[in-house]
Amino acid sequence: MKIAFIGGGAMGEAILAAVLNHGLSTPQAICVSDVKDERRQYLKQTYQVSVTNSNPDATAKSEVIILAIKPQNLPEIMPGLSGRIKPGQLVLSIIAGVRIDTLCKGLDHRQVVRVMPNTPAQIGEGISVWTTTPEVTETQKEQARIILSTMGKEIFVPAEEYLDMATAVSGSGPAYFFLFVECLTEAAVRIGFPEDTAQALVLQTMLGSGQLLKKSGKSPSELRRMVTSPGGTTAAALQQFENENFRELVYQAVAAAYHRAKELGK
Repeated sequence: MKIAFIGGGAMGEAILAAVLNHGLSTPQAICVSDVKDERRQYLKQTYQVSVTNSNPDATAKSEVIILAIKPQNLPEIMPGLSGRIKPGQLVLSIIAGVRIDTLCKGLDHRQVVRVMPNTPAQIGEGISVWTTTPEVTETQKEQARIILSTMGKEIFVPAEEYLDMATAVSGSGPAYFFLFVECLTEAAVRIGFPEDTAQALVLQTMLGSGQLLKKSGKSPSELRRMVTSPGGTTAAALQQFENENFRELVYQAVAAAYHRAKELGK
């Protein structure tokens, strides 16, 4: 598969490494365009791919064009690509908050996939939510699906509105998890654990609990009840969460992210 990357930052590199590791493409079939010479040289030396600072040169012979730049840089790159993307080339965008209609108009191209990945994709454990324009063919959908599956799980959704929802849940979700890990670690230190011990306890508890949930076939509420004895220590902690309206706080946080995602897409 011939692939062009517009942007070679962390997420762009994650996709690049994944498609190479899974044998979807070869270094000879990949070209990365990036404005930073240092970044271009790093990617060339690390992955033996072609590099350039010219977006039209990068995309000229590609089947798939992956847009992996920051949203604020999009207005700079669209004029140089507008009218240069050929029918049959698939544009796959992981640019946060940029709607398909904006991409189609700015690039003068209708075969576009929009993706909301998340940062665990960098280690092959991510989840990507994606949708397409009607002009994307079944063959192109399969290309997109295969590329995204190299970074973890993927979910196709029929409407773009679900990507705003996914932004608030899976896109921002890792930060919610990291915050809870921070808070639980701080709590462990406050009750007397050395910090390194607290970090080890919390990290393995989170990892193990996630794996248990994944492999047990039980719901989160079932597993929670299995850990909770009436009048016991877990019950005391969970009651405090309920007293502080933890569920509503989580909802309000997700809702705030969702509303912000919609605002950014306007």
